[in-house]
Amino acid sequence: MTRIDCKRCAELLSESDNYLILTHRNPDGDTLGSAFALHRALAAAGKKSTVRCIDEIHPKYEYLWEGAACGDIEFEKIIAVDIADRKLLGEEFDKLYGDNVFICIDHHMSNREYAENLLLEDCAATAEIIYGVITSMGVEIDSGIASCIYTGLATDTGCFMFSNTTPSTHRIAAEMMEKGADYITINRIMFETKTMSYLRLEQMAVSSTEIHFGGRCAVMTITQEMFRKSGSNESECDGIASIPRKIEGVMIGATLRERNDGSYKVSLRTVEPYDAAKICARLGGGGHSRAAGCEFNCSLDNAKAILLETIKAELK
Repeated sequence: MTRIDCKRCAELLSESDNYLILTHRNPDGDTLGSAFALHRALAAAGKKSTVRCIDEIHPKYEYLWEGAACGDIEFEKIIAVDIADRKLLGEEFDKLYGDNVFICIDHHMSNREYAENLLLEDCAATAEIIYGVITSMGVEIDSGIASCIYTGLATDTGCFMFSNTTPSTHRIAAEMMEKGADYITINRIMFETKTMSYLRLEQMAVSSTEIHFGGRCAVMTITQEMFRKSGSNESECDGIASIPRKIEGVMIGATLRERNDGSYKVSLRTVEPYDAAKICARLGGGGHSRAAGCEFNCSLDNAKAILLETIKAELK
């Protein structure tokens, strides 16, 4: 597999007419915003595409595809957006599509390079790269595309508060506002609105928080029982992982989320000088320096013990 740039990506996209665009499981604003921005841009270029995700997409993201036809098609090529590793497609989608991904557009330093790779690790969000691709395609960015790109930028930077935010991120966001992105509504939906079910889940999750290593580490747990009691689900959890890191004095915050099959997804958030990607890489995962993840297929007690031992070694 080879590395490509935005211009080459646009050239490759011009060679076929029908595309399947894949997002990662437990979809967030960046993978969805990137996917639907590209979907809209391909339509503007006279091509057909459809977006698929193995998991449920929360209704709050409906504006991303509003007015954009996205039914099933006979696709020729597959594009993966914001997917560093094929396993993030989900087991079923990996079996169906993983071997045939044509182009991967991503910004994670832990990317496995399983396709023609447009990989720009310095970008705050994959949506930032999608902006470059659409510009290289010569497609005019309308308000629909602008809202999709703005969503990816805002959600992957914590409304431009995270350390991955760059001057370029702000410049692109400002341009999307000028192009008609409904940024007021997007910011309200993404950062100022909670469903009652999510509020109940958050209360239970916060109550589970454990403090370790003299207050430098906080671990929060979300179980399937909490989902059942709260009425919430995975689709509402994209912002919950940042809670442990917000506690005063905490340098490394971890959230363990139980999946339907009993495995645990770990979301790690750190502050300088601690590297979340480095910690998660030791556990078979990856991500960014301040936000990364890994998985455990064992009991909760064992998962916590292994995770805490790894964090303890890093804190030393």
